[in-house]
Amino acid sequence: MRLAELSERSGVSTATIKYYLREGLLPAGRRVTATQAEYDEEHLRRLRLVRALIQVGGITVSSAREVLAALQDEGLDHNERLGTAVWALPHGPAPAADDPVAAEAARRAGELVRRLGWGHGEDLAEAPAYGMLVGAIAALTRLGYPCAVEDLEPYGRAMGEIAGSDLDLVERYGGSADEQVEAAVALTVLYEPVLLSLRRLAEAEESRRRFTGKVTAPARPSP
Repeated sequence: MRLAELSERSGVSTATIKYYLREGLLPAGRRVTATQAEYDEEHLRRLRLVRALIQVGGITVSSAREVLAALQDEGLDHNERLGTAVWALPHGPAPAADDPVAAEAARRAGELVRRLGWGHGEDLAEAPAYGMLVGAIAALTRLGYPCAVEDLEPYGRAMGEIAGSDLDLVERYGGSADEQVEAAVALTVLYEPVLLSLRRLAEAEESRRRFTGKVTAPARPSP
């Protein structure tokens, strides 16, 4: 296919495709004239992956290069390739290492992953999402809200079940490495609003079941 058809089928503008070509994110097409090249289905699959990484996932061009390099590294297994892609997604900032509240939050996070049986906890501590978890626990602690390990554990177990559904979707999406990495990135990003909205709807339903018609006694004035 020519560049215009590649653009139409991928939904990516020709100008953006040319930029990806210049940056080495997309392999060059087969040259047919001095000014024209042809592209194939492999270019289309790679372009969809690059779009998922940059336009959907919001990662930088340099991070996209790292993900693409991981895909081509035969020394990495499929788990490591998927992990490289998902870990490249933007995350919230990790708390300062010398913050005593954050140090306690990190202890709770470590205990949480041990209770959940996530046996590669040492590796998890290097993940951007782990730093984001520590920051969230620290924020809850500062504001005085419940965030003991016992409070967090049910959420972790629920997320473990959701992770199984996530990877079921990834495996059903496509068979090639590029297609599954694309799906892992896109579904991670696009399903997060689904999870948030379902949680809020579920809370509304649970509140209706628990509290509809229940009158709360007013607080007694201080003597």
